[in-house]
Amino acid sequence: MPLPGGMDALTIVLAARHHDLWFYYAVMATIGSTIGGSLTYRFALQRGKPLLIRRLGEKLTEWLCRSFARWGFWAVAFPAMLPPPFPVVPFLLTAGATHYPKAKFVTALASGRAVKFTLLAFLASLYGRRVLIHAGGYYKSLLLWLLTAASIVGSCKICS
Repeated sequence: MPLPGGMDALTIVLAARHHDLWFYYAVMATIGSTIGGSLTYRFALQRGKPLLIRRLGEKLTEWLCRSFARWGFWAVAFPAMLPPPFPVVPFLLTAGATHYPKAKFVTALASGRAVKFTLLAFLASLYGRRVLIHAGGYYKSLLLWLLTAASIVGSCKICS
Protein backbone atom coordinates (compact mmCIF):
# COMPACT_ATOMS: atom_id res chain seq x y z
CA MET A 1 0.00 0.00 0.00
CA PRO A 2 1.49 3.36 -0.99
CA LEU A 3 2.14 5.87 1.76
CA PRO A 4 0.29 9.19 1.69
CA GLY A 5 2.51 11.72 -0.01
CA GLY A 6 4.78 9.06 -1.49
CA MET A 7 4.27 10.20 -5.08
CA ASP A 8 4.83 13.82 -4.00
CA ALA A 9 8.10 12.95 -2.26
CA LEU A 10 9.33 10.83 -5.16
CA THR A 11 8.54 13.59 -7.65
CA ILE A 12 10.39 16.13 -5.52
CA VAL A 13 13.46 13.96 -5.07
CA LEU A 14 13.66 12.99 -8.75
CA ALA A 15 13.11 16.54 -10.01
CA ALA A 16 15.68 17.88 -7.55
CA ARG A 17 18.31 15.39 -8.61
CA HIS A 18 17.63 15.59 -12.35
CA HIS A 19 16.30 19.12 -12.73
CA ASP A 20 16.32 19.00 -16.54
CA LEU A 21 13.70 16.18 -16.44
CA TRP A 22 11.27 17.93 -14.06
CA PHE A 23 8.47 18.11 -16.63
CA TYR A 24 8.81 14.41 -17.46
CA TYR A 25 8.50 13.53 -13.77
CA ALA A 26 5.44 15.76 -13.44
CA VAL A 27 3.75 14.06 -16.40
CA MET A 28 4.59 10.56 -15.16
CA ALA A 29 3.35 11.34 -11.64
CA THR A 30 0.12 12.76 -13.09
CA ILE A 31 -0.47 9.69 -15.24
CA GLY A 32 0.29 7.27 -12.40
CA SER A 33 -1.85 9.14 -9.93
CA THR A 34 -4.74 9.36 -12.38
CA ILE A 35 -4.59 5.63 -13.05
CA GLY A 36 -4.55 4.91 -9.31
CA GLY A 37 -7.44 7.29 -8.67
CA SER A 38 -9.41 5.69 -11.49
CA LEU A 39 -9.06 2.31 -9.81
CA THR A 40 -10.45 3.80 -6.60
CA TYR A 41 -13.31 5.35 -8.61
CA ARG A 42 -14.08 2.01 -10.28
CA PHE A 43 -14.05 0.20 -6.93
CA ALA A 44 -16.57 2.66 -5.50
CA LEU A 45 -18.64 2.59 -8.70
CA GLN A 46 -19.17 -1.14 -8.18
CA ARG A 47 -19.83 -0.92 -4.42
CA GLY A 48 -22.01 2.21 -4.35
CA LYS A 49 -23.09 4.45 -1.50
CA PRO A 50 -23.16 1.69 1.18
CA LEU A 51 -19.38 1.50 0.83
CA LEU A 52 -19.11 5.22 1.59
CA ILE A 53 -21.35 5.02 4.61
CA ARG A 54 -19.45 2.01 5.97
CA ARG A 55 -15.99 3.58 5.37
CA LEU A 56 -16.67 7.26 6.02
CA GLY A 57 -19.77 7.42 8.17
CA GLU A 58 -23.16 8.85 7.32
CA LYS A 59 -22.45 12.53 8.07
CA LEU A 60 -19.30 12.71 5.98
CA THR A 61 -20.95 10.74 3.17
CA GLU A 62 -23.85 13.17 3.02
CA TRP A 63 -21.50 16.16 3.06
CA LEU A 64 -19.45 14.68 0.23
CA CYS A 65 -22.55 13.89 -1.83
CA ARG A 66 -23.79 17.48 -1.38
CA SER A 67 -20.37 18.72 -2.46
CA PHE A 68 -20.60 16.69 -5.65
CA ALA A 69 -24.11 17.89 -6.35
CA ARG A 70 -23.00 21.49 -5.97
CA TRP A 71 -19.43 21.56 -7.31
CA GLY A 72 -19.10 18.52 -9.61
CA PHE A 73 -15.77 18.90 -11.45
CA TRP A 74 -14.19 20.99 -8.69
CA ALA A 75 -15.17 18.44 -6.03
CA VAL A 76 -12.52 16.19 -7.61
CA ALA A 77 -10.07 18.70 -9.14
CA PHE A 78 -9.52 20.90 -6.08
CA PRO A 79 -8.77 18.10 -3.56
CA ALA A 80 -6.48 16.52 -6.18
CA MET A 81 -4.33 19.66 -6.10
CA LEU A 82 -3.88 19.74 -2.34
CA PRO A 83 -0.76 18.38 -0.64
CA PRO A 84 -0.70 15.62 1.94
CA PRO A 85 -2.03 15.09 4.52
CA PHE A 86 -5.27 16.29 2.89
CA PRO A 87 -7.17 13.10 2.00
CA VAL A 88 -8.28 12.90 -1.63
CA VAL A 89 -9.55 9.29 -1.43
CA PRO A 90 -12.96 10.17 0.08
CA PHE A 91 -13.63 12.42 -2.92
CA LEU A 92 -12.57 9.70 -5.35
CA LEU A 93 -14.80 7.18 -3.61
CA THR A 94 -17.71 9.60 -3.64
CA ALA A 95 -17.28 10.23 -7.37
CA GLY A 96 -17.60 6.51 -8.04
CA ALA A 97 -20.39 5.86 -5.56
CA THR A 98 -22.49 8.71 -6.95
CA HIS A 99 -21.85 7.57 -10.54
CA TYR A 100 -20.17 10.82 -11.51
CA PRO A 101 -19.47 10.53 -15.27
CA LYS A 102 -16.17 8.76 -15.87
CA ALA A 103 -14.89 11.17 -18.54
CA LYS A 104 -15.53 14.16 -16.29
CA PHE A 105 -13.94 12.35 -13.35
CA VAL A 106 -10.75 11.50 -15.25
CA THR A 107 -10.53 15.03 -16.65
CA ALA A 108 -10.98 16.59 -13.21
CA LEU A 109 -8.53 14.25 -11.50
CA ALA A 110 -5.88 14.57 -14.22
CA SER A 111 -6.25 18.36 -14.26
CA GLY A 112 -5.88 18.66 -10.50
CA ARG A 113 -2.95 16.28 -10.35
CA ALA A 114 -1.25 17.96 -13.33
CA VAL A 115 -1.35 21.32 -11.54
CA LYS A 116 -0.04 19.78 -8.33
CA PHE A 117 2.78 17.71 -9.81
CA THR A 118 3.85 20.37 -12.30
CA LEU A 119 4.26 22.91 -9.50
CA LEU A 120 6.00 20.40 -7.24
CA ALA A 121 8.44 19.25 -9.91
CA PHE A 122 9.17 22.76 -11.14
CA LEU A 123 9.85 24.11 -7.66
CA ALA A 124 11.92 21.03 -6.80
CA SER A 125 13.99 21.51 -9.95
CA LEU A 126 14.75 25.08 -8.89
CA TYR A 127 15.19 24.73 -5.13
CA GLY A 128 15.25 21.01 -4.44
CA ARG A 129 18.99 20.42 -4.43
CA ARG A 130 19.48 22.99 -1.67
CA VAL A 131 16.60 21.51 0.34
CA LEU A 132 17.88 17.94 -0.11
CA ILE A 133 21.42 18.92 0.93
CA HIS A 134 20.08 20.73 4.00
CA ALA A 135 17.68 17.90 4.89
CA GLY A 136 20.38 15.29 4.34
CA GLY A 137 22.05 16.34 7.56
CA TYR A 138 18.94 15.49 9.54
CA TYR A 139 18.37 11.92 8.40
CA LYS A 140 19.86 10.61 11.65
CA SER A 141 17.60 12.79 13.77
CA LEU A 142 15.51 10.92 16.33
CA LEU A 143 12.67 13.40 15.84
CA LEU A 144 12.57 12.66 12.10
CA TRP A 145 12.35 8.92 12.72
CA LEU A 146 9.62 9.38 15.34
CA LEU A 147 7.57 11.58 12.97
CA THR A 148 8.01 9.05 10.17
CA ALA A 149 6.87 6.20 12.40
CA ALA A 150 3.88 8.23 13.62
CA SER A 151 2.92 9.02 10.02
CA ILE A 152 3.01 5.37 9.01
CA VAL A 153 1.03 4.24 12.06
CA GLY A 154 -1.47 7.06 11.55
CA SER A 155 -1.97 6.28 7.87
CA CYS A 156 -2.49 2.59 8.65
CA LYS A 157 -5.16 3.43 11.23
CA ILE A 158 -6.95 5.80 8.81
CA CYS A 159 -7.00 3.22 6.02
CA SER A 160 -8.25 0.35 8.16
